[in-house]
Amino acid sequence: MSKIAVVGSNMMDLITYVNRMPLRGETIEAPSFEMGHGGKGANQAIAAARLGSKVMMVTRVGDDTFADATIANFQRNGIDATHVLRTPGRSSGVAPIFVEPSGENSILIVKGANADLMPADVDAAAPALKGCKLILMQMEVPVVTVYHTVKMAKELGVPTLLNPAPAAADLDVARLADLAFLTPNETELATLTGLPVGNEGEAEVAARSLIARGIGTVVVTMGGRGALLVDSSGTRRVAPVKVQPVDTTGAGDAFIGAFAHFYTEGLPVFEALSEAAKYAADSITRRGTQRSYATLADFRARFP
Repeated sequence: MSKIAVVGSNMMDLITYVNRMPLRGETIEAPSFEMGHGGKGANQAIAAARLGSKVMMVTRVGDDTFADATIANFQRNGIDATHVLRTPGRSSGVAPIFVEPSGENSILIVKGANADLMPADVDAAAPALKGCKLILMQMEVPVVTVYHTVKMAKELGVPTLLNPAPAAADLDVARLADLAFLTPNETELATLTGLPVGNEGEAEVAARSLIARGIGTVVVTMGGRGALLVDSSGTRRVAPVKVQPVDTTGAGDAFIGAFAHFYTEGLPVFEALSEAAKYAADSITRRGTQRSYATLADFRARFP
C-alpha cells in the first residue's frame, strides 16, 4: 500500500543550457541540451520515492514514445503506475527549459494529456487513495480535478497538500478550505490573495488571510531565503541552506516531495520542512531535474 499519492502532472523536460537568453527575433547558439523526466507531480513523486517512500501516481500520458518512457521511469523508481492512464490522440506533456549560467531557469509547459486528467480518474483510484497518509496536488492539471480531489480526500480522511503552481488568479480558495497544507511561493501567494507580498511581514499577513479562510497550514517558499511556516499557532522561519547553485530546475518540487516523505515518516511539520530545505538545496548542486534528486543514503552522506 502506498503512503503518498500524487494526483498531478508529468512532463518530458527538454533542457537547453544557454550562455544568455536570446532577444526577441534573435538566434544564438547554446552549448548543450539534455532530455529528462519532469512535471511538477512526477517530480514530487520521484523525490519522495528516492527517499524511500511508497508512492502512487494518478496522472495521464499521451500515446507517444514519451508516454512509454514516463511509465518506465515511474516503475524504475518504484512508483505504483497502476493509475497512469493513456490518452489516445494526445501528446504527452512537455516542458522546454532554459538554464542560464547562474543556475536560474525559464520554463514553458505544454500540458498535453495532463489536461485530460478528470475527476472520474480520481474516483477510479479512490480505493488506493484511501490508504495513503498524504495526497499531493499541483496546478498543471484541470482545476476541477484539484477541487474534486480535495473534497474526496476529506471524505476518505486523507490530508492533502496543494502546490498552487503555476499560479491561477481565479483559483477558488473557498473550495480549498479542507487542505492540510498550501505551499505557494511569494508570487503565487500574492496572486491567490490579492495582497502585497513585498517582504516577510506582508507574506505572513497574506498567509494568515488564507488560514482565516480554512486552510490548515500555509508554507510560503522564498527560494534562497528559506520558507515561512504559518498556521494557527504562529509563524516560524525555515532557514535557507547555502550551496553553490548549478541548476535550480525542480528545486521546489524536491522540497515538497521531501517534505511529504519526512512528514509521513512521522517528523513534526517544522522539522520535516527543515529536512526538505536541505534536500532541495542539495538538488540544485547538480544538473537536471529528477536526476538531481538524491537517494536517502546519498542525502544523509551530505547532510547527516
